[in-house]
Amino acid sequence: MTAVTFRTEGARLTGFSCRGHSGFAQAGEDIVCAAVTSAVRLTETVINEVLGLAATVRVREEEAFLSLRLPGGLSPETEETCQALLAGLMVYLAQLHEEYPAFVEVREEEAS
Repeated sequence: MTAVTFRTEGARLTGFSCRGHSGFAQAGEDIVCAAVTSAVRLTETVINEVLGLAATVRVREEEAFLSLRLPGGLSPETEETCQALLAGLMVYLAQLHEEYPAFVEVREEEAS
């Protein structure tokens, strides 16, 4: 199962972590894993490459793990854009969970 945990500080989404293979099908044929990976990588690319931010990204391919944490001190416009991106990712993954509940899990967790 792929587990995605979104981190929050109050109402602000601060980032997410994604761990595990969905197990829907064999590697290279797993449409659920491909959908999750594509959405997560697109979000990370927009935040870091398109918006030019320095979000902290950690990747451990051997563990099928990726995490992203937004930097602080963003301008109001950039913050709004990042919040929309992260909220959109959360909604998309929640929809995948509804379609494939045994293969994708989405959680929200208050950052400590």
